[in-house]
Amino acid sequence: MGNWVVNHWFSALFLAVWLGLNVFLFVDAFLKYEKADKYFYTREILGPSLACARASALCLNFNSMLILLPVCRNLLSFLRGTCSFCSRTLRKQLDHNLTFHKLVAYMICLHTAIHIIAHLFNFHRYSRTRQATDGSLASILSGLSHGEKEGGSWLNPIQSPDMTVEYVTFTSIAGLTGVIMTIALILMVTSATKFMRRSYFEVFWYTHHLFVFYILGLAIHGIGGIVRGQTEESMNENHPHECAESFQKWDDHDSHCRSPQFEGHPPESWKWILAPVILYIFERILRFYRSQQKVVITKVVMHPSKVLELQMNKRGFSMEVGQYIFVNCPSISLLEWHPFTLTSAPEEDFFSIHVRAAGDWTENLIRAFEQQDSSIPRIEVDGPFGTVSEDVFQYEVAMLVGAGIGVTPFASILKSIWYKFQHGDHDLKTQKIYFYWICRETGAFSWFNDLLTSLEQEMEELGKVGFLNYRLFLTGWDSNIAGHAALNFDKATDIVTGLKQKTSFGRPMWDNEFSTIATSHPKSVVGVFLCGPQTLAKSLRKCCHRYSSLDPRKVQFYFNKENF
Repeated sequence: MGNWVVNHWFSALFLAVWLGLNVFLFVDAFLKYEKADKYFYTREILGPSLACARASALCLNFNSMLILLPVCRNLLSFLRGTCSFCSRTLRKQLDHNLTFHKLVAYMICLHTAIHIIAHLFNFHRYSRTRQATDGSLASILSGLSHGEKEGGSWLNPIQSPDMTVEYVTFTSIAGLTGVIMTIALILMVTSATKFMRRSYFEVFWYTHHLFVFYILGLAIHGIGGIVRGQTEESMNENHPHECAESFQKWDDHDSHCRSPQFEGHPPESWKWILAPVILYIFERILRFYRSQQKVVITKVVMHPSKVLELQMNKRGFSMEVGQYIFVNCPSISLLEWHPFTLTSAPEEDFFSIHVRAAGDWTENLIRAFEQQDSSIPRIEVDGPFGTVSEDVFQYEVAMLVGAGIGVTPFASILKSIWYKFQHGDHDLKTQKIYFYWICRETGAFSWFNDLLTSLEQEMEELGKVGFLNYRLFLTGWDSNIAGHAALNFDKATDIVTGLKQKTSFGRPMWDNEFSTIATSHPKSVVGVFLCGPQTLAKSLRKCCHRYSSLDPRKVQFYFNKENF
């Protein structure tokens, strides 16, 4: 528990503040509408569901203000890369942007459900009191003149006993926009599940852009002013505490109580979302401008295991290690953009990506470049954007863990290290790197064999053989491969990869690896970087907590995971 607090205290504090603000806003708004004299007569018809509807509406505004900020990639890159005041603890929070985006979305769903349920009760009571003929205060309030609607005297939006709730829902601005927003929200949330993103990314991509309808609907949702309260002038002529019990004598000559006048609650949602929407519009304009800059493909390489390497040039393109770009191929889809980690180093005069066939879009892209008789497809690029891997050189010791194609950000890091050694860079803070690459099939290792071979040679020539300790793990093999490797184990190079480092069969024993590193670096800060599946992330995160010392002067493991 203590190690968890050391690594995640800021995240826990941030979430506590966010949750606290949600609770505060809900309770404050609930008490306002439940106690205020202005809404006394409204509560006479609607009861406590009025306060529930308004409190949840306020929380919806608050969270809708936040929902766009975590996906403003340029803003996050700016905070990560150019703000010198951003400490390691703060910078780590930027890597949880998508997690926070999801949490805010769940909170929006929760308050949407509360808001809808409360309004279902509201409209039921509106309809019941409008049809009532018992002469009660609620029925009198519901029957206030709709003929003088412009004068603001009405309280019940159902104008006559024959009018149905469905009619009011689909003919009022609040009702119609509420239906549209709810449908858009349901489609966005259901298509954003892990299964949908993995299996039907295109469905997720298109439905998620329904957020435009959600935002527009939210901005105009309150224009109709269906929920109404008593005007200040009317409060002077008909104060509820003095006149509510004598409602049958309103407007009599011998009574000082006049019929109450009501006004709609002014729309406020647009005030909450205006600034984030403007920021997001600028974000999209910047993305569009950068995507229209010409991209020149200088080299195309087809690797085993259906992996495509693209080397490209673009005017003014500048990158750091571990960053990623969004790629669009108009001949495949005009609207779809997919993220890919850069595998080139900042020191190189080109930038590159490796694309593995993992869906319709990537398969179509690989197929387009495999066709020798056709021209090279046009590629559009947006980025680069910052990731957690940018911080790798801020640690004295780094553990890099890549699974399959997840090795791509670390290819950029290893290439950059090779160039730093070539140029004699003495400012490199990192003293030791442990690199783990886990693959299912032998062909995958050929992606970066040349790079690892060059690094081995460079380390030997510079006398820094101990700087890079890399381990390759093969998780999918047959008895022939294992037997062949065993027979040739004494050879200088590995039978699978051709490297000096032997390939291990199976998965790493992470407890042994962390224990060894903690013993070898008892007073170091170790950055653990992963680009791989969630199950592996859970194992590494637990090991980071388990092997970090409670004493800040001793070994500390900081877990970092690539998120797109």
